Amino acid sequence: MKKTQVKLPILLPEIPDENDQCVQRLMDHLQNREGIEKVHIASEKEDDTPKLCFHYDPDIISIAHIRKLAKQAGASLTNEFGHTLLEVDGIRHARQARKIQNALRGLEEIMEASVSETGIVRLEFIKAKTDEEDFRQILRNEGLKIKTAKKNEKMPPETAETHKHSHEEAELKDEGHAHDHGGILGKNTEMYFSIICGVLLGTGFGLSYLETVPEWVSLALYIGAYFFGGYYTAKEAIETVAKGGFEIDFLMLVAAIGAAVLGEWAEGALLLFLFSLGHALENYAMNKARKSIAALADLAPKTALIKRDGKTQEVKIEELQVGDIVVVRSNTKISADGVVVNGNSSVNQAPITGESVPVDKSPVPDPDKDYSKESEIKDEHRVFAGTINGNSTLEVKVIKTSQDSTLSRLVTLVNEAQTQKSPTQLLTDKFEKYFVPSVLALVVLLNFAFLVLDEPFSESFYRAMAVLVAASPCALAISTPSAVLSGVARAARGGVLVKGGRPLEDLGVLTAIAFDKTGTLTEGKPKLTKVITLTDVSEEELLKTAVAVEALSDHPLAKAVVRDGKERLGNAQFPEASNMEAVLGKGIKASLGEDKVYMGNLELFEALDDQKPSEEIVEKVREQETAGNTTMLIRRNEEYIGIISLMDTPREEAKATLEELKKIGIKRMIMLTGDNQKVADAVAKEIGLTDAWGSLLPEEKVDAIKKLKKQEDKVAMVGDGVNDAPAMAHSTVGIAMGAAGSDVALETADIALMADKLETLPFAIGLSRKAKAIIKQNLWVSLGIVALLIPATIFGFANIGIAVLVHEGSTLLVVANALRLLAYNNKKTAFPGGRIKQIHELKQENNVRI
Repeated sequence: MKKTQVKLPILLPEIPDENDQCVQRLMDHLQNREGIEKVHIASEKEDDTPKLCFHYDPDIISIAHIRKLAKQAGASLTNEFGHTLLEVDGIRHARQARKIQNALRGLEEIMEASVSETGIVRLEFIKAKTDEEDFRQILRNEGLKIKTAKKNEKMPPETAETHKHSHEEAELKDEGHAHDHGGILGKNTEMYFSIICGVLLGTGFGLSYLETVPEWVSLALYIGAYFFGGYYTAKEAIETVAKGGFEIDFLMLVAAIGAAVLGEWAEGALLLFLFSLGHALENYAMNKARKSIAALADLAPKTALIKRDGKTQEVKIEELQVGDIVVVRSNTKISADGVVVNGNSSVNQAPITGESVPVDKSPVPDPDKDYSKESEIKDEHRVFAGTINGNSTLEVKVIKTSQDSTLSRLVTLVNEAQTQKSPTQLLTDKFEKYFVPSVLALVVLLNFAFLVLDEPFSESFYRAMAVLVAASPCALAISTPSAVLSGVARAARGGVLVKGGRPLEDLGVLTAIAFDKTGTLTEGKPKLTKVITLTDVSEEELLKTAVAVEALSDHPLAKAVVRDGKERLGNAQFPEASNMEAVLGKGIKASLGEDKVYMGNLELFEALDDQKPSEEIVEKVREQETAGNTTMLIRRNEEYIGIISLMDTPREEAKATLEELKKIGIKRMIMLTGDNQKVADAVAKEIGLTDAWGSLLPEEKVDAIKKLKKQEDKVAMVGDGVNDAPAMAHSTVGIAMGAAGSDVALETADIALMADKLETLPFAIGLSRKAKAIIKQNLWVSLGIVALLIPATIFGFANIGIAVLVHEGSTLLVVANALRLLAYNNKKTAFPGGRIKQIHELKQENNVRI
C-alpha cells in the first residue's frame, strides 16, 4: 500500500474547515472505491492547509485517477451543499431560538441548522432545492430581521484550481422592517408593553376598592392589561401551536384565559404582567452578554492610513492588500495583521491575547521580505488588527487581508461557538420534550378532580391553571444557555477562545491535563550547551559536520544546532550535506561529501545496524541526559565522532502555573515528549509535574491520550495545536497556546489561548469551573422551584399569583446568576496577563519577598 495527499481547498473550496460535514461525506464517498483502502485527514499540514490522505494500491489505481475521482466528488459536493452564517435580530429568548431551529431543521432542503439565543444562525443547505434568499425569507416569516450575512471563512485558496469566493461580510438592507423585533416602539416594545400592563393592572386593582367607581372600569383596565401583557405571549403561542408544538407561552396563555373564565381577572392580568416583565428583563439581561461578544467585531478600526509613493492616504480596511504599508500613529488601533517594518513602540495586545502588559515591538530585519507565508514570526515583530499602539508611530506591512485577520477569524469562531450546545443544554432540551406533554396531561386530569373531591368544577379548574403556571420550565430553558453565553463572552474578552458549551463544561470538570513539552512547558528555544568529541576530531570539525547535516532539517532542535553552531564558529565556511533522510522521533541521516553521517538519539543506532555505540559512549550520553540535556550522538560512517547536548529551559512561569492548577483541582499533570525519559524526568521534577512520559513518537502520544482517558475518564491536551493536533483530537478538550499567531491552532483546538502564555491556562480552567458550578446552581434552582411549586399548587398552598411570582423570579435569578460570569476574575493570580512573571521579576530586582 502507498500513500498520497490532496489539499482539501482544491476539493471543497467553500467549506469553513476540515471539521465540516461535507469532508466526512467526501471521505465516505471515496472510501469504498476499488484500490483505495483508507481515506482520512492528514495529521500534518503544509502552509496551514489541511489535506486528505489516501492509502491506495498502485497496482489497482493510479495517483492521477485518485486525484480525478477526488476532484469530481468534491465538485459534486460543492455544487450540492451550501454553507452560511447569519446574524439576525428578533430572537428574544432561548425557547424562541429552539423553536426557529426546529422549524429550520424540519425543512427538507436544510441539512443542518443551529440557532443561538444571541441571534447567530448557522445553516447547511442543499443548493438545488433552495438558495440564501429562500431561507432569508423563512427567517423573515419567523419575525426576524437579518442584520448581516457572513460567508463562512474559507480555507486557503489554491491557485487556479479553486473557485474564487468572497470572504466579505455583506451588509443587508432592512428589507421593509421598520424596527427591531417587530415592535411599534422599537427594540424595547415588550418592556414598554409590560410596564403599560402593570400600570393598567395596578390602576384597575386600586379602583376596585372604591365603591364610587363602577366595576366595568376595573374590568376594562384588566382587559387592557391582558392585551398589553399578553400580546407577545399570544403571538408566540399561536405561531407555535400552528406548527403543532407546545411551549411555555401557550401554557401561560391558557392559564390566563382560565383565570378570566373564572372571573379572576386580576390574577390573570398579574400572571401576564409578571410573565411579560420576566421575558423583557430576561431579554435585556441576555443582551448584556450579546453586546460583550458583539464588541469583538468593533475592535478593528474602519479605516487605515497607507503609505504609497511617499504619501499617506486613508482607505477602508477592506481595501487593504497583502504587502501594503500601513502607518499606525501613536495611541491608535492597528488596522491589520502585519509585521513592523519601521519604528519602535509598545502595543497593547489585550483585546486579542488578553495580555495585561504592553508588548514591545521592533522592525523585522528584512522589510522587503514577504512575511505572509511565514509560519514563524517573532512576537516582537508581529502585530494584530484591533490591538492598540503605544506612544510611537509604527509602519506595518500587511500580511493578512481584513477578512482573514486573526480578529476576523476570532469573531467568526466565537459566533459559531454560540450555536454549539453544551451536553447539559442538550439534556435539558430532551427533558423538556417529555416534561411539557406530561404537565399538560396532569393539568387535564386535575380538571376532573371535582369528580373525586367534594369541590366545584371552578375550583378544580383554578387548581389546574395554577399547576400549569407552576410547572412551566422557563428557568430551566434559559439556565444553561445564559451561563454558556456569558462564559464564552468572558473568555473571549480575556484572550481565550472557547468553541461552544461542550468544551466549556468539559474543562470545568476534568482533573487531568497532558502537556506537550517543547514550546508549552519549556521556552521552545533549545540552546546548544555542550560539544563533546569522542575521537581525534576537533570540536570545530564536529560542529561543522553537525551544522551541515542539521541545516537540511526544519526540526526545532536542528534549527538550534545550526543557529548556535554558526554563532560559535563565526565566519567559518560550512560544507554542504545532501540526501537527508529523517527517522521519525529518532534522528537524521545525510551524505556529507563521500561520508555518511548519522545524528540522533541512542534509539536511532540501536535499530541502525550491528555497529552499536560502546558502553563508555552510552554512559556519556546518559550522563548528559540525567542533567536534563537532549543529546545527539554523531556517527560518521562506522565511527562515533561526538556528542552534542542541547537544553530547552522550562518557562519561567511554568512552576507557579502548575501550582495554581493544583489549587483549582487538577490532580494529574502529565508531560508527553519525544525526549528521552531522563530528560523528561528532569524537567518534570524542576517544574512540579506529577507524571512524565518520554521517548514518545507522535502516534504514541495519541495512544498515551487514549490510555489517560481510560484512567481519568476526561483529559485535556495542551500544545501548539499544530504538531499536537492528532493527540488533541483524541483528548476530551484540546487546548492550543499562542493561537493568535497560528490559523491552524485556531481551527483545530477546542479552546485556544490567544497569547503564548501558559499562565492564561488557570484563568480558562477557573472560568470553566465557575461556569459549570453556575450551570449546576441554575439547574437546582429551576428544577427545585418546579418541584416545590407543583405540590404547593396542587394542595392549595399557593395560588396563581404566588406561582407566577416565584416562577418568574426564578427565571430572572438564573439569568442574573449566569451574568456573574461576565465579571469573573481570578483574583488570586490575576490571570490572564503575566502577573506571575511580573512578581518573579520584582523578586529578582528587589531581592524581597512579595
